[in-house]
Amino acid sequence: MGRRVTRSATGAGAGNAGPPEPLAQDIHWAGERRSAIGVAALLLTALFLLDAGAGRLDLTRGALWTGLAALVFVILLPPRVSTRPGLLSVRGLLVEHSVRTDSLVSIRWSDGVSQRMILRDTEGSRVEIDPAVLVRNSAMWRRLDTDTRTSVQRGTLLCGETALRRLAGRIDRETAHSVFKVSGLE
Repeated sequence: MGRRVTRSATGAGAGNAGPPEPLAQDIHWAGERRSAIGVAALLLTALFLLDAGAGRLDLTRGALWTGLAALVFVILLPPRVSTRPGLLSVRGLLVEHSVRTDSLVSIRWSDGVSQRMILRDTEGSRVEIDPAVLVRNSAMWRRLDTDTRTSVQRGTLLCGETALRRLAGRIDRETAHSVFKVSGLE
């Protein structure tokens, strides 16, 4: 599956003399985290108020409602995606998975209820990301696009150029739509 990567393994704290490599992160993640917290807090408050109003709130039910709100938060919290030259990382609540984007072997598109891009590198690491993250974060897309071109030039990317073209077309459509919207030509 994936491997757990620490900051020192990615070169961030390895005592490099050069400047730190640029990091691109999902600019909407903090807002989505706030939304997950808000929904969980609202659910917990509503459940407490309903139970207290009915006179049935006790320690056991309070713990049950708190656990339910925590479960809702865990389900709604999106993974945090970040890219830097040669590396794409996806950090969930407990674990971080990374792939070397400059040595990708395959990129697959998984259709279903929620679309996913599955990236695998030469070291056997695997990451799943929502393509919408790349669509709404142009810096992340440019970094991934540059690194996948490196993979193609090195000959490591054996499967996935179609998935990349599909995503590039989607990003181009979204960009054109945004330009037309901002300029009032929509």
